[in-house]
Amino acid sequence: MESLQLTCVPSYKLSTNISRKVCSFRPSRKLGFGHLLRRSFQNGNLTVVRSVKTGNGGGFGGLTKGSNSNAVEDEKEEEEKEKHGLLQSIDTDDSASVIGLNLIPPPGGHEVIDSEEDVATDTKDKDEKIEEEKLETRVTYNIVFVTAEAAPYSKTGGLGDVCGSLPIALAGRGHRVMVISPRYLNGTPADKNFAGAFNVDRRIKLHCFGGEQEIAFFHEYREGVDWVFVDHPSYHRPGNPYGDSRGAFGDNQFRFTLLCHAACEAPLVLPLGGYTYGEKCLFLVNDWHAGLVPVILASKYRSFGVYKDARSILVIHNLAHQGVEPAASYKNLGLASAWYGALEWVFPTWARTHALDTGEAVNILKGAIVTADRILTVSKGYAWEITTVEGGYGLNELLSSRRSVLNGIANGIDVADWDPSSDEHIAFHYSAGDLSGKVQCKTALQQELGLPIRPECPLIGFIGRLDYQKGIDLIRWATPELLEDDVQFVMLGSGDPLYEDWMRSAETTYKDKFRGWVGFNVPVSHRITAGCDILLMPSRFEPCGLNQLYAMRYATVPVVHATGGLRVS
Repeated sequence: MESLQLTCVPSYKLSTNISRKVCSFRPSRKLGFGHLLRRSFQNGNLTVVRSVKTGNGGGFGGLTKGSNSNAVEDEKEEEEKEKHGLLQSIDTDDSASVIGLNLIPPPGGHEVIDSEEDVATDTKDKDEKIEEEKLETRVTYNIVFVTAEAAPYSKTGGLGDVCGSLPIALAGRGHRVMVISPRYLNGTPADKNFAGAFNVDRRIKLHCFGGEQEIAFFHEYREGVDWVFVDHPSYHRPGNPYGDSRGAFGDNQFRFTLLCHAACEAPLVLPLGGYTYGEKCLFLVNDWHAGLVPVILASKYRSFGVYKDARSILVIHNLAHQGVEPAASYKNLGLASAWYGALEWVFPTWARTHALDTGEAVNILKGAIVTADRILTVSKGYAWEITTVEGGYGLNELLSSRRSVLNGIANGIDVADWDPSSDEHIAFHYSAGDLSGKVQCKTALQQELGLPIRPECPLIGFIGRLDYQKGIDLIRWATPELLEDDVQFVMLGSGDPLYEDWMRSAETTYKDKFRGWVGFNVPVSHRITAGCDILLMPSRFEPCGLNQLYAMRYATVPVVHATGGLRVS
């Protein structure tokens, strides 16, 4: 059925001594009749009523074919129309299709509305009300983020930033949001980040790794989000969430298996705010650390009718890390043997360690790709790259087979936290309209790092992990030639001990041009972003990247490798 569009044709009726216009409708493809009535007639105080039904009935208001809206009405009919407010009259063609509609407003001095002109009676309040209705969230969900890190509680990179800010944004749109992450205690000042989280007195036992593992839950309600932390002795050790100076922790599979089982139990057992999240949840599982969640939902719960309405979305922040362990470790995961195929992984011959190595393993990220309802990456460019041989890390064919549920959505940043006009971590503030404060930030950074204070000297910065992915080896080999020019270079990061030692030695070699800060410091990262002229990002691959977004917001030029999210942002 075609929709109708309102147009107005001048016409006059002398029986009530009021100038009127006759409004007719013609077929249109975009605007519906109801929309036009709400939009135009409401503002003009017009009321549409059905006319007195004729003997033939049917149609629009029961009017007969060939009705003439300009016919002379007698006095009785005129009084009847005034009583009903508005008489509508229909013109139809031979096929009974509507070709015209006459609308006559009631007496009372109401102004005539011309839909082709701006409606003078539209008020600002009504426009604001319409705008508010557009922003209102029509459907709300119980959303559960499962992540190995979430800022400000724990952070090693972009994953922590996203899982620390996106839940708050979703909660602001009316969703009920929970974030589940380990409660890391490493004996450093960072432990105070968990000071606001309290024990909810819910200890449960999880069946995995050959026995029962008891865990506790801590909870903090902040900025509309339920921050839930899984507590277990395996999370209490020096280092970052994944390892220490000697490398990755050998029991990471155990630590993150506990996280996944706990995340599936939390919505059922934790009465946050007085009631649980229940079974109807949307799980957002981030990287391999949370990759067992969709597998556990499918294998352990749905077979008993639990979580049958729950859905899971896998968010891939970095495909290079997949949680691969020997096949013999499958029995420790707390999964039924029938689900082994979902995680089964066989290394190609060239990647095996010796002639007797069969290459059999379990791949947790592969299991998540197989069982998740949808798959997201953190940029459209990376969504394409992971389906290629070069960027798929052995999973490109599987991801290509699930292309119909694979999408890329670029990460966003917290514009309140990263705002040069109000940033609490920088000495001077500035904006797009007044950049004078940026020069002052530059000289303050030079003074803090012990570099010669030279506002005219280009200052180059790097912030990130010191590993192969970030192109740190390229920076290492290019630095001698780069520092032959009149530039200064500052680096902030931690990772491979080889590059940490190189940063320390380079600082000694180039005393007036180079500074290397080994470790990660949030306030210093803000000051480097604000004080530098150029931010260097020579990543070999970059799923999204946040530093280039921070840099552009702080009027710092990002120089990047055209890959993944760097290329599209």
